[in-house]
Amino acid sequence: MPPAPTPPQADAATAPATTAPEASASKVSASEASTSGQSMEMLRLLSGFQQSQALYALAKLGVATALHDGPMTVGELAKATETDADALGRLLHILSGIGVVTHRGEHGFALTPLGSTLVADVPGSVRDMAIMWMETHYAPFSELVTTVRTGTPAATAHFGQSFAEWLGTHPEHLPVMASAMANLTYGPKDAALAGYRLPPGEVVADIGGADGSVLARLLADEPGRRGIVFDMEHVVSTAHARLAGQGLADRIEVRAGDFFEDVPAADVYLLSTVLHDWDDVSCGRILGRIAEAAPHGARLVVVETVLSEGDEPHPSKLLDLTMLGMVSGHERRETEFATLFAGAGFTLDRRVPGPVDSPFAILEATLTR
Repeated sequence: MPPAPTPPQADAATAPATTAPEASASKVSASEASTSGQSMEMLRLLSGFQQSQALYALAKLGVATALHDGPMTVGELAKATETDADALGRLLHILSGIGVVTHRGEHGFALTPLGSTLVADVPGSVRDMAIMWMETHYAPFSELVTTVRTGTPAATAHFGQSFAEWLGTHPEHLPVMASAMANLTYGPKDAALAGYRLPPGEVVADIGGADGSVLARLLADEPGRRGIVFDMEHVVSTAHARLAGQGLADRIEVRAGDFFEDVPAADVYLLSTVLHDWDDVSCGRILGRIAEAAPHGARLVVVETVLSEGDEPHPSKLLDLTMLGMVSGHERRETEFATLFAGAGFTLDRRVPGPVDSPFAILEATLTR
């Protein structure tokens, strides 16, 4: 019979029985912590609708703009913006948690560089985009479940008509939409256009050009070229003032029309964030009208986001969510653009990628038939 174990041996022999629950408890605790962390992250994502409205309030009420010149107390801000001091103070404290403002002293706040993007009329501003999204996109997204069930855009389900038709009957939203598109032109889109030169050609037609911001940006330093901004009457009417303000009214003509019916003759055609608004059949009609009006060898320049592949985060995916909810169109991969172009007789020549901080790219094609 083996000798009885000494106390240390006895402790060692019984150690697995006593430490196993401790190890198991440790694993359970780590698992619970991980689950809790994931739950909190999901709740943060789910609360995005509240943060969007908070940022909208900061932009719409002019709070960010008021803070642009320097820190202010809540009382000063409330007086300047005609808001309730208590509610405003709470809102600013909340937004300090996401890096939009920062506390200054006991009762003061200052804008951060991130918050400065909600200031009116400054480089890099997206203030008008914030207002446009919240006043025209926010409510329709309550019908996104309908979209996923049926394929009908949420905006159509919400308004009872397409988003474009609804805008036609609510012209009060058009000025801020034009300004929002200008935010893109002089912000993320501008980064993609920086240093870019259009292909050769005397006349450049911006099809679906809205207020002419993009065409003005591209032709400003090319005095030997002429331009045409072409869009629906209720949209393109905003172009006159912008072009006159930039001293380009004598070189860039404003024309109203329907690009599904016909387009002006030109040497170079520009489509800036137009195709993503439409399904493939509609895009084929737009490109077909251009091919009918253009001479052989005419150039096509398309400015769009190009949908990324894989699981990585990318702005094109969030933009495609906007398309899913609002219109029948969608963001596309480069191969999908090439297929669209080919269907109308255009051959994709090259892709000019934008910088890493811009979701936009430029696609060039030539009419080869």
